Amino acid sequence: MFLDFLDLISGVVDMPWWGYVIVTLVLTHITIASITIYLHRHSAHRALELHAIPSHFFRFWLWMTTGMVTKEWTAIHRKHHAKCESVDDPHSPIILGIKKVLTEGSELYRKEAKNMETMKRYGYGTPDDWMERNVYSKYSALGVTSMMIINILIFGPIGITMWAVQMIWSPVMAAGIINGAGHYWGYRNFQAEDASRNIVPWGILIGGEELHNNHHAFATSAKLSNKWYEFDIGWMYIRLLEMMGLAKVKKVAPKLRLDTGKTKCDHDTLQAVISHRYEVLAKYTKSLQSTFSNEIIHLKDTTVQYGIDNPTLKRWVLADSKTLQEHERETLSQVLSNAKTLDKVYTMREELAAIWQRSTASKDELVKQLEDWCKRAEESGIEVLRTFSQRLRCYA
Repeated sequence: MFLDFLDLISGVVDMPWWGYVIVTLVLTHITIASITIYLHRHSAHRALELHAIPSHFFRFWLWMTTGMVTKEWTAIHRKHHAKCESVDDPHSPIILGIKKVLTEGSELYRKEAKNMETMKRYGYGTPDDWMERNVYSKYSALGVTSMMIINILIFGPIGITMWAVQMIWSPVMAAGIINGAGHYWGYRNFQAEDASRNIVPWGILIGGEELHNNHHAFATSAKLSNKWYEFDIGWMYIRLLEMMGLAKVKKVAPKLRLDTGKTKCDHDTLQAVISHRYEVLAKYTKSLQSTFSNEIIHLKDTTVQYGIDNPTLKRWVLADSKTLQEHERETLSQVLSNAKTLDKVYTMREELAAIWQRSTASKDELVKQLEDWCKRAEESGIEVLRTFSQRLRCYA
């Protein structure tokens, strides 16, 4: 009997070491695909509809490999977007520190999952069927335990190692790296009102979630890639599901269209500017950066006077003023008073952003304000403002 037991735990599959590595990577990749397609793009943001077959498979797979509950994950992520980079954000590295989010991402998730107010306010529209109430939510730990047993029966003792990798994969890659590095390191296509960044332009290892700044700019888009050089493997899977009739994409990020014949702002210009406001600010910030480089020589004595270095000043200039402390805004204002061109370009950016933030104004009033902004930009005598304004008028 003991020998039979040893034969049982030796597993039914025998492979070279690289075979176990490949199988483990495939299994963890299915988990990542389940998180990005089902939990993130479908459940949290409703960017696509899923047929019952993939929907139930993803739920079952996540129960087996992560123990995560759909309502909890969805509610926590929605709250992250609603309260991003504030003290109420469940996992902001700007507030909590990058080390804490990277190393304690799953702990932060479990802590917020106990917040019943979060569940009630942000967990709406998630599954509430018999399986969810009596299996997935009620016995969330049973799934991962079952996965360990299955791994041992199939692969033998090495199955425990494979299971351990599966268990740490989503806390490290999804909870840690996306929530941490995705708001700390990388590049930005869009000047979103948070610290989100694209970690790398190829979203493969984490299912496309590497393109985190793109996602925060267009949260309800089922496609996370935006530039021609970016790749979102999660989007590829969604398109395959759609071709098989198992998914339906509801929304993707709008594409910017330019009408070079336009010379005045109209309702279409306004709508395009509002839809692409984060891209507008990103392009403007690039011009602000070049202006800063040209003006820095005139600010040398001033920065010394106020005890700030050039990198700090540059960070203040390029940042959204709302993200700065009161004393930082005051110091920045005093420094910029000594650089006329830079001060003008900086002020004009703040005024442009204020246009789409005036929710009480009518469309006609906003169009008039946008046209007035473009006219003042073109009459400023500053080339970067003139060029930017002429392009902005072409938005259609």
